[in-house]
Amino acid sequence: MHIFAAKTMYKLFIRPILFKMLPETAHKVVFRALKCGQTFGLKPVFKWAFHPSSLHMKTEVFGLKFPNKVGVAAGLDKNAEVYSMLGSLGFGHIEIGTVTPKPQSGNAKPRSFRLINDDALINRMGFNNKGLESAIIKLRKRNKNLIIGGNIGKNTLTKNEDALSDYLACFTGLYNVVDYIVVNVSCPNVTDLHKLQDQESLELILKTLNDKRTEFSPYKPILLKISPDLNVHQINETLDVIKRCNIDGVIATNTTTSRDDLTTESSIVEGIGNGGLSGKPIKDRSTDIIKYISEKTSGKLPIIGVGGIFTAQDALDKINAGATLVQVYTGFIYEGPAIARNINKEIAKLQK
Repeated sequence: MHIFAAKTMYKLFIRPILFKMLPETAHKVVFRALKCGQTFGLKPVFKWAFHPSSLHMKTEVFGLKFPNKVGVAAGLDKNAEVYSMLGSLGFGHIEIGTVTPKPQSGNAKPRSFRLINDDALINRMGFNNKGLESAIIKLRKRNKNLIIGGNIGKNTLTKNEDALSDYLACFTGLYNVVDYIVVNVSCPNVTDLHKLQDQESLELILKTLNDKRTEFSPYKPILLKISPDLNVHQINETLDVIKRCNIDGVIATNTTTSRDDLTTESSIVEGIGNGGLSGKPIKDRSTDIIKYISEKTSGKLPIIGVGGIFTAQDALDKINAGATLVQVYTGFIYEGPAIARNINKEIAKLQK
């Protein structure tokens, strides 16, 4: 399938149908389609249509060899159900989760909203997932050639003072079934979770996980996902903690609580209420944070760039700012299943 034809078909025919549904319903429909493709052996067809097999985009970072620079951000495949099919769409890595020790239903519905005029989403899902044991069972069956990251968090009912036990449980449980682990303390959709970004709380979690890592073999990287809402002082404090705790890299950034510079009517935005904003409105803020971290660490701290990536140029902006890899989420929803192939092909052309 020609990449332009696939993109056009999605935008002209498939997306309008999906966008008539509630966002969470559309998500379930897409996942059912991917699961059906998996069940009926259509993975080779997806791979033929979308996978950039002819491209030589291999990137080595964190001691891992990624087949290309574009991955799937956490939140899309929360329960490790379709990572194999996502891999066949040309993504170089898939980050599952956020996984919590116990299953939880998340926040009350509705909790996901489109801002179509802004190419954005607002969500307050609240770490809804089937829990650690379910994720482990599904990941035991995975193809080892596909790079999988595990994004971990705490259960909503777990108090912050007890959060370490949740992170430790998820870290220990996922260690042998993923390639890298991401500590998520920056999601704005879990009550008071952001307080774990404070220097003292963050250092306790990261130091404990780093110490725990010495009990396992082989060595696997630990990354920290940070908020776009941190100020310069908070970023500097976070970088100090990362250095002291031997953390391997950062994912920049999570969703934002900001509602600045939106074109959607303010009454609609206010009616939606709380939640993390993702998509094009956070593109520049995310890129600025990547650039700051890269310059502050002299390019020595690996960065995965996330936030508002819809095109190859969006991805290149983050790579040029200092990111080694990028991840998409909202871009996948707006641009469709050809996004990874499209970005990788264009990056290859532009870099030449």
